[in-house]
Amino acid sequence: MKIVFVSNYYNHHQAPLSEEFYKQTDGNYFFIQTVPMEAERLHMGWGQGALPPFVIESYKDETTYQKCLNLIDSADVVITGSAPEKMIRHRIRQGKLVFRYSERIYKKPLQYLTLPLRFFKYHFDNFPSKNIYLLCASAYAAGDYAKTGNFIGKTYQWGYFPKVTHYDDIDELIEAKQPASLLWAGRLIGWKHPEVPIEIARRLKKEGYTFDLKMIGCGKLEGKLKDRIEKYDLSDCVHLMGAMKPEEVRSYMEKSQIFLFTSDRNEGWGAVLNESMNSACAVVACDAIGSVPYLLKDGENGLTYRYGDNEKVYQCVKSLLDHLDVCKIYSKNAYQSMTEVWNPAVMAKQLINQIEVMQK
Repeated sequence: MKIVFVSNYYNHHQAPLSEEFYKQTDGNYFFIQTVPMEAERLHMGWGQGALPPFVIESYKDETTYQKCLNLIDSADVVITGSAPEKMIRHRIRQGKLVFRYSERIYKKPLQYLTLPLRFFKYHFDNFPSKNIYLLCASAYAAGDYAKTGNFIGKTYQWGYFPKVTHYDDIDELIEAKQPASLLWAGRLIGWKHPEVPIEIARRLKKEGYTFDLKMIGCGKLEGKLKDRIEKYDLSDCVHLMGAMKPEEVRSYMEKSQIFLFTSDRNEGWGAVLNESMNSACAVVACDAIGSVPYLLKDGENGLTYRYGDNEKVYQCVKSLLDHLDVCKIYSKNAYQSMTEVWNPAVMAKQLINQIEVMQK
């Protein structure tokens, strides 16, 4: 089976799944990268160094671009993410199997009421093929696309699958975590809501809790956050750590008991949820985030709250600090969710099996 994945650029979020596809197809897998990675992502440590042999940079020259088009046309299946529509147009018109890989498309409340005409025209008007399906990289993607009349009954639960680490002794890792340690990681921008953990810290300190909150990331809100930390006298317990490479973020996750994920519905998936659960953190997360309804079962492997319910998120964190035995149970269950179900090897195998069924 030949699988071709077409997307903007190859990164650490795509790498583990791609490596599994390559392995499970005996090397008959290709990742077509359509644009260079942005400087901001490179600054955040997203660069992978030397690209693996199955990655092809379609923009290098015309010969390479034509090679990519030939691969797309000859593949058994093409998975397409954020990529130029013209690259797969011929394949779709031929009625060959295509999976679109998408997060939700309506990230603003009531945005669907304007139903952008360009969306219909750009994606579907010229393509009569019925052999197109949707891999939902968000629990809300199927509903969003249904509002446009597309992919009804043709969606599959999917996501992003960062590297999964199997620890020799998960109980030892959990026991070694820094007591009362909280972690937040992401860009310091509005829809990530980095102000929420600082407000939680303010209330915890006011109630006499001893804790340590580390916040990893950089962004335009950094100055305002520093001002809040100073205003609330939190410099002894809240630390802005700056930007870090992905492996450094994972190291902090492994040492932290509680991970806070406070984004709103603009967070299409949120791979830090996979990573923090794999690192055996007890996660408190907003249910508007695309990955949360798929990965987190409230009260089983973490805690969730509705967007805007600042009292609930505070009570969730407070409860975990008050009941560290429960915190440890969530931590281990989160780890098992990643190692047993939501990992690249399992999901690659499941999709390959499904493709084989569809080809019969």
